[in-house]
Amino acid sequence: MIRSLSRFTCIALAAFGFGSGQASAQTDAPVIAAAADLKFAVTEIAEAFKAETGKEVKLSFGSTGNFATQIREGAPFQMFMAADESYVARLAAEGFTHDEGTLYAQGRIVVIAPHGSPLKADGSLESLKAALAAGTIAHFAIANPDHAPYGVRAMEALQHVGIWEAVEPMLVLGENVSQAAQFATSGDAQGGIIAYSLALSKKVSALGTFDLIPADWHEPLNQRMVLLKSAGPVAEEFYAYINAPAARAIMDKYGFILPGE
Repeated sequence: MIRSLSRFTCIALAAFGFGSGQASAQTDAPVIAAAADLKFAVTEIAEAFKAETGKEVKLSFGSTGNFATQIREGAPFQMFMAADESYVARLAAEGFTHDEGTLYAQGRIVVIAPHGSPLKADGSLESLKAALAAGTIAHFAIANPDHAPYGVRAMEALQHVGIWEAVEPMLVLGENVSQAAQFATSGDAQGGIIAYSLALSKKVSALGTFDLIPADWHEPLNQRMVLLKSAGPVAEEFYAYINAPAARAIMDKYGFILPGE
């Protein structure tokens, strides 16, 4: 049975820099719905945007699938940065967006193990296979595949190496990939599969070791952004800024493959 760890509170997640967050309390700042793998990268981009323009945006981080549902229900977002472009395509077809949006990055996944874990951070997942066979692993974290693209890709990678059925009873599911990273590095799980962009952050990398999983073991994480029908001029300016050199340099630092590369 797939589990979740309910004892992790919002306060604990916030202390680690995971979960939802806002860049500004300014009432006229547009709200940007951003996939959880962007937590560190887009926070830095928003800070650079403010430094250059004097304008602020509010950032809300979560799972792409949940945001898509909230947009359909009228959530006051002006821009959506999805971890899977298919969600943007569906919203565009349903008339919620200005257009079909722009590809802004391609993500990667890693296996991560906290310090002291019996699991080795091995991108081939051979260590995970061995730990499952030896019975030395009790919990393994991924994002919820029901609504988080990074969870779907983790599931695909585990299926690729033939261990999905063996690991499924031991899974703890994060509401999004940021929460999965919290679970994977907390000591309550022996490891997990999370976004490369989160593993590269100082907060997460200090907690364990990680290794890239081959990109051809899963469908690509093509990440697309789009302006929603309610978008105003500041959101439009921030949307354009994501593909500016300063923002691209930040995205590159966090391991994203960028359009044109």
